[in-house]
Amino acid sequence: MSVKQSLFGDIAEVPGRVESDSRDVTKALMKDQSRTVLFDDLNGGRAAGNLFSTREKIASALNIPKDGIVEHLLDAISSPRPYEVVDDPEFRQVERDVELMSLPIPQYFPEDGGRYITSGVIVTEYQGKKNVSFHRMMIMDDHRIAVRLVPRHLFTIYNMAKRNGEELKIAICVGARAEVLLAAATSMDFGADELEVASAMCERGHGHPLRVGRCDNGILVPADTDFVLEGRITLNETKEGPFVDITGTYDFERQQPVIEVDRIWTCNDPVFHVLLPGGWEHYMLMGLPREPMILKTVRQAVPRVKNVRLTEGGCCWLNGVVSIAKNKEGDGVNAIMAAFTGHPSMKQVIVVDDDIDIFDDKEVEWAVATRMQADRILKIPGAAGSSLDPSSHGKTTWKVGYDATIPLGSDLSLFKKASLE
Repeated sequence: MSVKQSLFGDIAEVPGRVESDSRDVTKALMKDQSRTVLFDDLNGGRAAGNLFSTREKIASALNIPKDGIVEHLLDAISSPRPYEVVDDPEFRQVERDVELMSLPIPQYFPEDGGRYITSGVIVTEYQGKKNVSFHRMMIMDDHRIAVRLVPRHLFTIYNMAKRNGEELKIAICVGARAEVLLAAATSMDFGADELEVASAMCERGHGHPLRVGRCDNGILVPADTDFVLEGRITLNETKEGPFVDITGTYDFERQQPVIEVDRIWTCNDPVFHVLLPGGWEHYMLMGLPREPMILKTVRQAVPRVKNVRLTEGGCCWLNGVVSIAKNKEGDGVNAIMAAFTGHPSMKQVIVVDDDIDIFDDKEVEWAVATRMQADRILKIPGAAGSSLDPSSHGKTTWKVGYDATIPLGSDLSLFKKASLE
């Protein structure tokens, strides 16, 4: 499912030329983030954003109900499936000149270090270790990109190659299908193949495995990706940043590795996926894939868990809600502690009963207001948190959990809303 196939729902079309260094891209994406935005001419090419900016859009792309997304992801992580290698992938229909500056890549905010690829996932394999993951990438010139590597799997693989004095072969995919983007943002064991997780989602949602094709450098990537940039993470470094991250605040400048791009492939009539930093789509594609791990760890502590959610108000990263059915008193507290284990970057979680719709912020707040007192707030000082939280100053954080479940043995008539049924 290419970007063009993902253009469903309410679409706002931006006609006419839009320059990559103007603020028109960001303004159009921010105007109504629930709407998909299609740019007819962004720096000479077509581009689209807000493709997966809501749970409803993601559910449609996966061909599943909205409330089944977390289970769908968890099932795929638990039971990955092989993908199908094809000889004629769509991404190889056109080979373009390596001119990164001519691509429809915008600068989103005034203080950004440059023009950024924000929806790109990097695919690599080295000494049998595979990885697919999101990374922000700042365009330096027609051939070079500065890439932010956080100390996780790609960082580890890159350093394996670096210790051997080798550059790391990669492929950058822009315009990948929803299953690939979600799999790229999941937490998996080192060396596990995220494309097999994406393939499992494709089988369950669409009845067929993920199709992949081979780049000239040997890397396998999703066949229906709009843009594929083959290249190498070199042994050179440069300054990268500043850049607006998921909290909507600027992340600082760092020394980061340099990618050299060797060739660019596209499908016919490609559409470049532009992802607004700190916007709803950023929330969905970075935060939502963390929810299966929260669900898994809470289930290990509390058997009856209905659903989990990282909230948009907390950037789908820092604040969460969990709904449970208690077997015994203390299940709410156990759920709080387990949720923090499942997503260590989270600093606030609210646990509610399973009659509360956790996708409705008003219902969650109502549960806090009517079903708990402050003595049921759990505070955890000095915990490791998220480096993206500006209030932590890059150090430790206080975590807080709210047990907003009805105490067992209570008169339920005092806590239930009036109903005509």
